[in-house]
Amino acid sequence: MLQREDTMIMRRVLGAVAAFLMAGSAGAQTISGLDPENTLYLDLAYGRVVIEMYPEDAPNHVRRIKELVRQGFYDGLTFHRVIEGFMAQTGDPNGDGTGGSGQKLEAEFNDRLHMRGTVSMARSDDPNSADSQFFICLAPAFHLDGKYTVWGRVVSGMEFVDQIKRGEGPSFVENGEPDRILRLRVAADVEQAENLEPAGELGADAGS
Repeated sequence: MLQREDTMIMRRVLGAVAAFLMAGSAGAQTISGLDPENTLYLDLAYGRVVIEMYPEDAPNHVRRIKELVRQGFYDGLTFHRVIEGFMAQTGDPNGDGTGGSGQKLEAEFNDRLHMRGTVSMARSDDPNSADSQFFICLAPAFHLDGKYTVWGRVVSGMEFVDQIKRGEGPSFVENGEPDRILRLRVAADVEQAENLEPAGELGADAGS
């Protein structure tokens, strides 16, 4: 029985890996099939990151994230905790991991795996303490599965996430200012004719 369960788990992991590899190679073909109402455009100084949201797995988290996005809450916030080989965390107006929007969310732990590109909610020791902070996995982090609410995944632009400056706390004093979210938008709210500014110009605007 245990061997059968182990085999099922292994097949599931391998299937998830294959899905992410296919998403990375499919590019625009994958993006074209997404629901604009449940897709985010995360604009960094390096380029645009496209995030597919999971309303069927974390409906309350997705709903709240979209509310905050439409308020412009995330624009200009830093990636205050970025750990090589682990994840990049953002969404704190205080910029030090202590802040949020003031509205806690009950956990919606699900069967989604913490793969490279997974977008998941940050929290304290209290399972129901998630607020506005989230992180993007830079590598698989299966030890987080079932303990943090996964609400999306990067389907395009992971190469830009990889460029986010590493650091945490005092290390950013030594390495310079942390990178920021330039803009975060729900795809449905973005006009079809919108053209993203060149990454160089976005970077110049962010630094000015």
